[in-house]
Amino acid sequence: MPHDHGHAHIDPASGDRRVSVAIWANLALTVAQIAGGIVSGSLALIADALHNFSDMASLLIAFAARKIARRPADARMTYGYGRIEIVAALINYTTLVLIGLYLIYEGGMRLIDPPEVGGWTVIVLGAVALFVDGLTAALTWSMQKGSVNIRALFLHNLSDALASIAVVGGGTLILLYDWRLVDPLVTLLIAGYILYLALSEIGTPIRTLMLGSPPDIDNDAVIDAVSRVSGVRELHHVHFWQMQEHAAALDTHVVLEPEAWQRQEEIKHDIKHVLETAFGITHSTLEFESAANAHTDVGLYGACTAMPRHHAHD
Repeated sequence: MPHDHGHAHIDPASGDRRVSVAIWANLALTVAQIAGGIVSGSLALIADALHNFSDMASLLIAFAARKIARRPADARMTYGYGRIEIVAALINYTTLVLIGLYLIYEGGMRLIDPPEVGGWTVIVLGAVALFVDGLTAALTWSMQKGSVNIRALFLHNLSDALASIAVVGGGTLILLYDWRLVDPLVTLLIAGYILYLALSEIGTPIRTLMLGSPPDIDNDAVIDAVSRVSGVRELHHVHFWQMQEHAAALDTHVVLEPEAWQRQEEIKHDIKHVLETAFGITHSTLEFESAANAHTDVGLYGACTAMPRHHAHD
């Protein structure tokens, strides 16, 4: 059956404005949190500030990627620029991993020698951060459903909002009970959650950039459907991949029955119709081989090492 991703489509100009608002809000928040963390001596507050700084950087990267991705294909980039958003998502998830590891180190050192922390400063700035993080997450919520690039941003800000709740709670415990260990413990909690989010999501852009098969495509079902097209004997040299995040593609060799060789154009039309209507695959490259002169001893997937005597390209 056709694949319907059900993605929300946001007007590009409107989406750009949302990201711009989020950039400025996170910049102001980062400056305030770093200053407050230094004044209060709170590592958890600085940890949250660093996370917000990574959000601002990721927002800038995503903003630039959105602009570049809309460029048309040219001689330098014949497939277009859409994959820049996949690259941006990978950069953003990687920064999350690095920040999480750094915070684990700093939080561990603070457990050994917990410093004095100003509770009220932590609470006030943590509450401000919660508001800004919630605002940024709300701005990117509807946009993230159809973009791995914006989803990376949304998860950045969602984790920030949860981290801000932890910071406010930690500041309250410090104020009430002077429990200094709560600051490094909250830092470690934030770091653990950051790593969890990043490592659970980073596989998607890596898979796409590695030309992995689209996760929502049933390879066996596609191969079976194409093989049942009249005149087709079998497939080999099959490659499923993604041109962009939601643009599945197929490259394959199609072995035709000897009597079907003269019907190549008709068979090509039938195959492309099946691919598009049943599986949502709108880009395909088909290389036809006659059964009498087809490759031998080749696998279903992977490259062929020998050429048949006769072949035709689409």
